[in-house]
Parts: sequence; structure tokens; C-alpha cells
Amino acid sequence: MQANTAEMFRSRRIVSCRGIDQAREALTEVFLPVDFPTARASTSVAMDLNALTVGRVTVGYMQFQDAVRIETAEAMNFHVDIPTAGRATMRAAFGSPIYGTQRTAGVFMPGRPVDLDCDVGFAQVSVMIPREHLQLELESMLDQRLTRPLEFTGELDLMAPGGRAMLQALRLIDAVSEQPGGPLSHPLTLQRLEQLLMNSLLFTQPHNHSEQLTGSAPAPGARPVSRAVELLRSSPAHPWTVSELASAVSLSVRSMHEGFRRSLDTTPMAYLRRLRLEKVREELMAAPPGTVSVTEVATRWGFVHLGRFAAAYAAAFGERPSDSLRSTGR
Repeated sequence: MQANTAEMFRSRRIVSCRGIDQAREALTEVFLPVDFPTARASTSVAMDLNALTVGRVTVGYMQFQDAVRIETAEAMNFHVDIPTAGRATMRAAFGSPIYGTQRTAGVFMPGRPVDLDCDVGFAQVSVMIPREHLQLELESMLDQRLTRPLEFTGELDLMAPGGRAMLQALRLIDAVSEQPGGPLSHPLTLQRLEQLLMNSLLFTQPHNHSEQLTGSAPAPGARPVSRAVELLRSSPAHPWTVSELASAVSLSVRSMHEGFRRSLDTTPMAYLRRLRLEKVREELMAAPPGTVSVTEVATRWGFVHLGRFAAAYAAAFGERPSDSLRSTGR
């Protein structure tokens, strides 16, 4: 999102307002209680707010015409604030200031209020991830209960792999949010995007469990991996996560990844994507002429980025999806 000041989630407008009270009410409803400590009742904030939910994650875009200072209540969830225009000084309670730019974002923990001092023309994308959901995801990956609450490093480098992965996911959400009845109406798509946002944080943003998460895992036996393969093949339409699959065969997430790597030279999710590609191909080949589109079938099976889908399809089957669909009329 560097050097990109375009409005995001444009079709999901929550409010466009100038008054303090209306801005306070909207931000409180979407994210968490806020106040504008230096503003008077007559002060204009000229705020636009767009927002939507992606599974259990909330993403939003806000922009202010005027300089503004915002104080939040103690957060219940994890928050990521990503500037897209202008600058802001962000400081959580007990923390050092973070100077937000198009290269640097802030990650904020539950249980702490945050102060944002925003310049004229400031805009940002905000991501709110439920605390319990993210911590349960990490516990599943580690195969153990957390003895310490999850604590991230506050400054997120948007030029680093984790920052870039999150920006890519947000751009993708922005693109598909414009489509009524499009990918965001399909459970598989929502689950995939939600996982991408969470994993971008857990695997690439430093935190107090990073060493455990990235450490080596014991190799499982062949039987649990075979059972996992059976589950994927029998229910490819199920919105599987690695955590759920690992739990179903009594493995940790890390052991599951290691087992798939050793046995099949792939990952569980890559294996599942191949199964879903095969299901797309079956539907395209079986469809009577003029009854479905490639986009419709691909989206139903959880493929969000159609360009990448088409490339993966061609690599797997040696022809374009449209060729498979046209073959039904031969």
C-alpha cells in the first residue's frame, strides 16, 4: 500500500460525517470506544469510515480531512493500524511511540488504550482480530496451552514479508468487496482470507512465542497423515484449517506440516487446493453449455484471485479453465 492513497472498501461505507459525536459513535460501533480529547463539540473531523467483516476479523478504512487526536479505551482484541496517507504518532499504554507512515504500521495488544496523533489528511486501514481466536490459533499450532499471553512487537515493517503479506490480503479483500454476491459471500473464501491475515501476523511479526512456533517439530507416523488425506479427499468442500485437520488426527500443526512434507512433499493446504482444482475441473467438464461460468465455479471452491487460479489450473491440467468449459460443447 506504499504510495497508494486510494480509498479502500469503498462499497462498504459506514459513515461520512463532520461532527465529533457521529464520528465517535461510528468508530465505537465498528472497533472500540474512542474519544477525541482535544476536540470541542463544534470541531470538524471530516471523517469517512468504511468497514466489513471477513469471518471473525474486522477490516476498515478511515480517513480524516483535518488533523485529529484519538484516544481509545482498553482494547479487547488485537489491532493493526496501517497508514495509507499522511503520518501519525501512535502510542499504546506503557509502550514507545510508533511513527506510522506508508512503511511502518502499529500492532496493539488487548488490555491497553492507544493514543493516535494524526496529521492533516491522515488515512489508515485497521484490522481487528479477536483475542481468543488468535490465541487459540497459536495454541493449536503449538499443540499446547499458552502460559503467557500473546505479545507482539509493536512496530510492523510494511516492507518486510509479513507486512507485504498482510497488504496483499487487504488489497484482495478490497477488490472482491466490490462484487455483490461475489467471493466474500462464500464460506471457503472468507475462511481463507481470515487465515491469511492471522498467519501473516503469527508467522512473520515477532512475538513472545515466535521461537516455539518456528522451531522444529517431531515427525509423525504415516497413519495420521494418511487419515488426514482421507479426510481432505472425502470432504474437500469443508472449510478446513490446518488446526482443525491436525486436531482431527491428534497431531500438532507443526507435526502435520512435517508429515505432509516428508510423505507427500507438499503442505496440507496445498494438497487441499489441488483437490479443489480437480473439483473445479470436474464441474467445468460436466456443465451443459451456457449454464455456469469459470468465475462462478472457481469462487464456489474458494479461489479468490482468479489470475492465480487460472495459472494454477493451467499448470495442473495443461489447459485454461475456459478450455475445459468449452470442451463440454464439443
